[in-house]
Amino acid sequence: MGNLKKSKLLVVDDSAFMRKLISDFFTDHLQIEVVGSARNGKDAIKKIGQLKPDVVTMDVEMPEMNGLEALKEIMQKYPVPVVMLSSTTQRGTENTLMAMEYGAIDFVAKPSGTISLDLHKIQDELVRKVEEASKISIAKLKKPIHKSLAINQPISKPKNTEESNFNRAAKQIASFDTTGKKTEWSKTSKKIILIGTSTGGPRALQEVITKIPANIDAPILIVQHMPAGFTKSLAKRLDQLSEIHVKEAEQGDILQKGTAYIAPGGFHLKLRKVGATFAVMLDQNEPPRSGHRPSVDVMFEDVSQYSEFDKIAVIMTGMGYDGSKGLVSLKKTGNVIAIAESAETCIVYGMPKAAVETQLVDEVADVDDIAQTIMKYMP
Repeated sequence: MGNLKKSKLLVVDDSAFMRKLISDFFTDHLQIEVVGSARNGKDAIKKIGQLKPDVVTMDVEMPEMNGLEALKEIMQKYPVPVVMLSSTTQRGTENTLMAMEYGAIDFVAKPSGTISLDLHKIQDELVRKVEEASKISIAKLKKPIHKSLAINQPISKPKNTEESNFNRAAKQIASFDTTGKKTEWSKTSKKIILIGTSTGGPRALQEVITKIPANIDAPILIVQHMPAGFTKSLAKRLDQLSEIHVKEAEQGDILQKGTAYIAPGGFHLKLRKVGATFAVMLDQNEPPRSGHRPSVDVMFEDVSQYSEFDKIAVIMTGMGYDGSKGLVSLKKTGNVIAIAESAETCIVYGMPKAAVETQLVDEVADVDDIAQTIMKYMP
């Protein structure tokens, strides 16, 4: 183990204090070694060229050249996995979402503004996200957000044999009913669409939600692992880009067809019956599940108790296995079509892989084709 090659980390922040704090998080780390630091975006681009890091942490707000401008240039010149550090101000959250769109892998919210003396609060999260980012292949970073794709045209896949073989197996699993009973799928019954995602999710959601037609005959519930504050900006951004209405879910929202409800950071997303309709119930009391609140498992399990509608459950890119236990509950209690994002297009193939391993997934689809796959099961 002693000669294991460490991943090289570059720390970018305009505060010398913050650079030191972040660097100290990785002292004695077995897999990550800090090879340098940079004080702004311009300095970062120069150092990336010189030091060839495997992963970068970068502040969003910096003088001379901010994190967003730098990120654009880095992705063109020296694509490398980048984890952003962001403030939770409205401008900070909006800029963070733009950074995701420009190719950042993930972000961590600073606990108390630009210079956070209590940065240790997010040490574990930052270290975990840097570890995960360091394993992501450059090929995935270079992919454009939108591929122009003629409908039903075959998709050219990257030549990753292990992933391709896994997907072939997954598609074979999906081609027959593994539960022993055929799903009685009726196009005329009431539907609800449930989507769960984590790392890489903002880009993946943009790819899916913007392709769903305004007249879709179902409400959509979304869990994206994100801290409070960021989910509102995500909903606003997706709403501007989409035909359907997208909003951050609020307590008591009555579910409407053609509307997507994103669980707010810090709350589990559940439903309650109100007469003949259903309303959003936000739960801050149930503890996080596998470290997440909102949790995909909690949403899936809660919705599984209602037989009034058939469910289309979608699990996309993300670290860990959130959603797979909930998928088992959904499949046990009603008519469910389960769709998992393919390994080829996931930034992190964790959550969809765990879902596929339950052998309850009906369709494996590239992110570009998920909206089309959902619509196949709609009236």
